[in-house]
Amino acid sequence: MIVTHLRLKNWRNFREVDVPLRERTYLLGANAAGKSNLLDVFRFLRDVSKPQGGGLQKAIHDRGGIQKLRCLHARKDPEVRIEVYLADSADDSVPLWRYVLGFKPEGKGAQRSLISVEQVWREGKIVLNRPDKDDKIDVMRLTQTALEQIQVNARFRELPTFFGDTTYLHLVPQLLKYSDLIGGQRLDDDPFGQGFLERVAQTAPKARESRLKKIEKALALAVPQFKELRYVSDRVNGRPHLEAMYTHYRPNAGWQREEQFSDGTLRLLGLLWVLLEGDSLLLLEEPELSLNDSIVREIPRLLQRIQRDKKRRPRQVLISTHSEALLSNPGIDARGVLLLEPAQEGTEVRPVNSKEALSLESGFSVAEVVLPKTHPTAVSQLGLW
Repeated sequence: MIVTHLRLKNWRNFREVDVPLRERTYLLGANAAGKSNLLDVFRFLRDVSKPQGGGLQKAIHDRGGIQKLRCLHARKDPEVRIEVYLADSADDSVPLWRYVLGFKPEGKGAQRSLISVEQVWREGKIVLNRPDKDDKIDVMRLTQTALEQIQVNARFRELPTFFGDTTYLHLVPQLLKYSDLIGGQRLDDDPFGQGFLERVAQTAPKARESRLKKIEKALALAVPQFKELRYVSDRVNGRPHLEAMYTHYRPNAGWQREEQFSDGTLRLLGLLWVLLEGDSLLLLEEPELSLNDSIVREIPRLLQRIQRDKKRRPRQVLISTHSEALLSNPGIDARGVLLLEPAQEGTEVRPVNSKEALSLESGFSVAEVVLPKTHPTAVSQLGLW
């Protein structure tokens, strides 16, 4: 399944959002427009859906409480609401599933966050509608969603499974290179790749070797003098490592471990791994970072090729970016472009309009038509500071 439509109310810096989504959706906006916050909707639903170590209350708490989640422009209406539609294809006229979750502060006592509405619809017929009579008898029930309760969600377990499998990886090369020195606690699901090598190590050997061979071929095209990639385990402490062979005049003198890789090589390696890793919803945040523009230009085509691979089930990818190189690729579907525009009453999100669509159909790229609208109006004065 894929998410075909998203509606939000009072979520972070968005008063209202009502937009379609495609198999590949590009989120464009200036710094602080809310691209990360929009992606966080799906991380939030993932955290809510965890049967262990998750749930609504923890997901809210991990984000600083409902005061940090609720839009600052929501003056009279305290409810935060998320609504998603799911189908097998972005072109399906009738959604297979529709999930609605609203919550707000209790307003007294312990100041808990209580569910104001939770609904599940399947093919237009309602399957769950809360609060119900049991919730009214026992208000504590409204502190938990049906997504996180195995004994309740049997009729729609596809939803928590879908949300719970969401993948987010914004690999920070320094955290991976110096993970042993940094130590300390990792965030849940390791979103910044500090434990990326453990993730590789836990993959079944046959699948791991297959993926690394495919990545090896890609790196040989993108990284000068790169020759070979292999997985090894440290003989002393058993820790996993990746090693790369570079062409060298001395045989076997060119092997390097991941702490010697360039930031760009690690970012590209992480991107390629996560693309091959599964078929769940994938959230990519600024995949262009640390990469040469010539590589960045190929990312849309790379995503498209993986989508069309008949040996793999296609996966939905949501990408936040403000890269001119990435958006200059002519293969980007204009229907999958969303523009985030900061306004007086919070950020507004919209698809391309008819005028922009006409320009794109005439052969202009997203980088030429839409990206300039994300530039701060006074940015040209920055050099005079």
